[in-house]
Amino acid sequence: MPPTDRSDRPLLQRWGRVAADRARLLTRAGVVLAVLGLVLAAGTMDRLVLSRFESPGSESVATRAVLEREFGAGTPGVLLMVTATRGTVDEGAVAAEGRALERELAARDGVAEVFSYWSRNNAPTMRGEDGRQALIIARMSGTVTEARTRLAELSPDFTRDGSEPGSLVTVRVGGGDEVFRQAAEQARKDFLRAEAIVFPLVLLLLFAVYRRFSAALLTLGMGLFSVVTSLALLRGVTHLTDVSTFAANLALVMGIGLGVDYSLFVINRFREELTAGRSVPEAVERSVARAGRTVAFSGLTVILSLSALLLFPFPFLRSFAYAGITTVLTSVFAALVVLPAALARLGRRIARKGDGARPGRGWWHRGALRMMRRPLLYGIPALVVLLGLAAPALGLTFGVPDERVLPQGVSSRVVQQEIRDNFAAEEMDAIQVLRPGPAGGAAGGAADRTEIEATALALSRIAEVHQVDALTGSYAEGRKIAEPNGHTERFSGGRGTWFSVVATHRGLDRDVDRVLADIRTAAPGARLGGYPAELHDFRVELVERLPLVLGLILVTTFLVLFLMTGSLLLPAKAMLLNTLSMAVMFGVLVLVFQDGRLSGPLGFTASGSIEPSIPILMFCTAFGLSMDYEVLMLARIKEEYDRTGDNTGAVAAGLERGGPLITAAAVVLAASFATYASSGIVFLKMLGIGMVVVILVDATLIRAVLVPVSMRLAGRANWWAPGPLRALHDRFGISEEPASGRRGGGRAPLPENASSGR
Repeated sequence: MPPTDRSDRPLLQRWGRVAADRARLLTRAGVVLAVLGLVLAAGTMDRLVLSRFESPGSESVATRAVLEREFGAGTPGVLLMVTATRGTVDEGAVAAEGRALERELAARDGVAEVFSYWSRNNAPTMRGEDGRQALIIARMSGTVTEARTRLAELSPDFTRDGSEPGSLVTVRVGGGDEVFRQAAEQARKDFLRAEAIVFPLVLLLLFAVYRRFSAALLTLGMGLFSVVTSLALLRGVTHLTDVSTFAANLALVMGIGLGVDYSLFVINRFREELTAGRSVPEAVERSVARAGRTVAFSGLTVILSLSALLLFPFPFLRSFAYAGITTVLTSVFAALVVLPAALARLGRRIARKGDGARPGRGWWHRGALRMMRRPLLYGIPALVVLLGLAAPALGLTFGVPDERVLPQGVSSRVVQQEIRDNFAAEEMDAIQVLRPGPAGGAAGGAADRTEIEATALALSRIAEVHQVDALTGSYAEGRKIAEPNGHTERFSGGRGTWFSVVATHRGLDRDVDRVLADIRTAAPGARLGGYPAELHDFRVELVERLPLVLGLILVTTFLVLFLMTGSLLLPAKAMLLNTLSMAVMFGVLVLVFQDGRLSGPLGFTASGSIEPSIPILMFCTAFGLSMDYEVLMLARIKEEYDRTGDNTGAVAAGLERGGPLITAAAVVLAASFATYASSGIVFLKMLGIGMVVVILVDATLIRAVLVPVSMRLAGRANWWAPGPLRALHDRFGISEEPASGRRGGGRAPLPENASSGR
C-alpha cells in the first residue's frame, strides 16, 4: 500500500467515523456557525466598495496624482447637464442660472473642482449644437467609494425637471462616476432579487432530483450555509483590502451552486452505501472517505483557477477571487464537516424511496455503450456543433465600458447619450497631456510659450482630436481659435505644464489607442492621463498578465488531475475539452453582447465590443467549474477502472453513477447564474448568460458525448504514464482503492494497445 494510502485514506475514514459518533455536537456547531455568519454577513454589503477601471501604479494614475497635487486639476467624474426650457444657454437669465448652479455645486462637501460652459468663456465643447444645452463639470475628492457616496446625496439635490412655475432650466446628473454609482445600486437590487428567486427555484429542482423534501432541504441548507459564511468571511477580508460590491453577486450564485453540487455527491454516495446494506455510521464513514476525497480535490481545482485572478493588480478582479475562494472553502467545509453529521442524525430518512435505479441498467449506461460502439458517428457531429458555436469567438473585439452598461431610461445613461447626439465632443473625457519641466506663463517666471504653442498646434492636427486647450489658448485643426484667459492659467503649475486634448466621439469609441499613440508622437516625453488613458493602461496591463494567468491555470490543473488519475492523457484531454467549452462561451458572448443578437429580447444595447475584464473573470470561473465536473466524473470512472481494469465498462459505469448527478448539479448551478440573465447591468447579464451556456454545454455535449467517445478511442492509453511518473503518483497521488486491490491502476500499457476497448 503506498504511503499516501496509509496516511490519507485512514484520516478521512477516521473523520467520517468522528462525524457519525459526534453528530449532535457537530450539527449544533454548524448551526452556531451559520447564525454567527448570518450576523456578520448582515454588515458585509455596507463594507464593500466601488472600483474604477484603472491600473494602480500606471502612468495615467501617476499623472492624475501630479495634476491633483501640482495643478489642482484631475480626472472629472460628474457633470450637470443644464437644458434651457426656453431660448438658449447664452441668454442672460439662463446663463445666470447656470453660474448660480456652478457656485452651488462648488460649495458642496467633497467637490474638489468645478468648471462650466459659462466660466470657460463659452467653451464650444461644453455647449450643445442646438444651443439649448450646456455642461457643468466637477471632480470629486476622496476615494471612489467616498466620491460616489457623496454623489448619492448630491444627485437628487441637483436634479430639476423644470416643472416649477417660472423655471428657466432642467438639470440632470451624469458622468462616469454617476453611471457606475447607478450600476452598483442596480447590482445591489439584482442581488436581492436573485436571492428571492434562486432559493425556491433550487429547492424545487432538488426535490425533483431526490423525491424527498428532507434531502432537498438538507442540500439547500448546505448552499445557504456556504453563502452566509462566505459573506461573513468577505467582511473580514474588507478589513485587509478593498472588495468590490459586485463580489457579493458572485458569492451568492457560487455559494448556492457549489454548496449544492458537493452535497449532492456526498448524499448520493451515502444513499448508495445504505442501499448496499451498510449501517448509517458505516455509510457516513465510507461517504466521507470516498466522495469526500473527490469533493476536496474538486474544490482544489476551482480554487486554483480562481486564484489566478489574484495575479491581476486590479481590486475589481481580485474581489472576485476573494469571493470565489471563500465560497469554495465554505462549500467544501459544509460538505465534509456539517453534512456528514446531519446525515448521521437523519439516517435512513435520506435514503431513496424504493430500491432505486439498478447500476448498469440506466439510460446513461446504455447511452455510453452505444456511443463507444460507434465513437466517430457520435463524436464528429458533437464536435462540429461545438466548433460552430465557438467560431464567432474569432471576431472578439475588446473595448471600453460606457453608459450602455445601464438599462435604457436610467438618468445618467440618458444624459451621456444626449452628449453623444448633441455635443461635438466629450469635454469630461479629455486626455490630459502632462509635460514635466519648469512652469509656463508669468507665474513660472520662465515660460517657453513658443514651445507650448507649437506642441498645442501639433496636438490639434491629430485626426479625431476636436480641440486642444493649453496655457497659451485653445486650438483646433492646426490653428488657434481662442486667446488665453483666466481659465487657461490652470495649465501652469510648479513642475511644468499640461494640455487638455478633447477627442471626437469617434476617436474615443473606435480609435482611442491610435489617438493616444499620435499624442505621444506629437508630444515626446509627455505623460498621459484622463479617463481614456486610464482605461488604456488598464486594458494593456490586463492583456499583458493574461498569458501568465492562463499558463498558471493550465499547469496547476494538469498537476491536480494527474495526482488524481495517474495519467498523462486524461489531464491533457480535459484541458482540450475545457478549452472547447470556453471557446463556445466566448462565441456566444460575441454573438449576443458584441454583435447584439437577441439584444432586444434580453433588454440591453450592444456596443460593438466587450470590456475585457468580465470575459477574463468568466474564463477563470467557468474553467474551474468545468474542471469541477471533470474531477467528479473521472473519480467515478477511475474507481471502476481501479476495481475492474475494464476501460469501456469503467466509462459506462462511471457515467451511469456520475452522469445524472453532474447533470443535476449543472442544472442547479445554471439556474443560480440564470437569475442574473435578467439583470439591468450588462456585466451581470453577460456573466449570467455566459455561465449558463458553458455549464450546460459542458454537462451535456462534453461530458455525455465527447468524454466517453474520446476515452473509447484512446482505450487503455487513457491510464498510461511513464514508469517514474507512475511511481510518483503511487506515492503522492490519490485513489479510491489501495494499489494492491487495483486491477487497472498499477499497469502502464503500451501505446500500441491504445485502440483497445479494454
